[in-house]
Amino acid sequence: MFSYNDLKIGATFIFEGEPYEVQEYSFLRMQQRKPVAQVKMQNLVNGKIITRNFHQNETFDEVEIEREPLKFLYSHRGEYWFSPINDAKKRFSIKEELLGEAANFLKPNTEVDAIKWGERIIGVKAPIKMDLKVKETPPGERGNTAQGGTKTAELETGAKIQVPLFVNNDDIVKVNTETGEYVERVTKA
Repeated sequence: MFSYNDLKIGATFIFEGEPYEVQEYSFLRMQQRKPVAQVKMQNLVNGKIITRNFHQNETFDEVEIEREPLKFLYSHRGEYWFSPINDAKKRFSIKEELLGEAANFLKPNTEVDAIKWGERIIGVKAPIKMDLKVKETPPGERGNTAQGGTKTAELETGAKIQVPLFVNNDDIVKVNTETGEYVERVTKA
């Protein structure tokens, strides 16, 4: 059990029978009113984000979230197949909806963390930064780049991101999987 004062960023708790994680937290105190904790929180089961105000008399049950390392094997028709790290024979699939944006950056044999609530997998967390090969991108145009230009590049996983003009086909780039943004070029083709 914890109170509304414990609702800090990253805290997980049960709200209306579902597990939630706090994304944003602010403390509001208006004139002649009771203080309020304004919370933006994400449902860990379906991914929906809601904003809610909590008062000081409310308490919450803490949720037990476990992380289990898994290996991503392959994807086929919207199903992503995983196995425990040491046992590739125990394969199972997870629907694309459950993976969210992480699905765009998974390549075979990537180690990920499964987020479990009880015995149920409710999400998958990919490594924050991954090195991916640029499959296709238009050539960079010279000139008029005082502010630094960008272009669209398709990665080996099929994801499309914005990259600087100097990135070419077959370059390997580092991508932030949480934001879907280019970080740096690792190797030049």
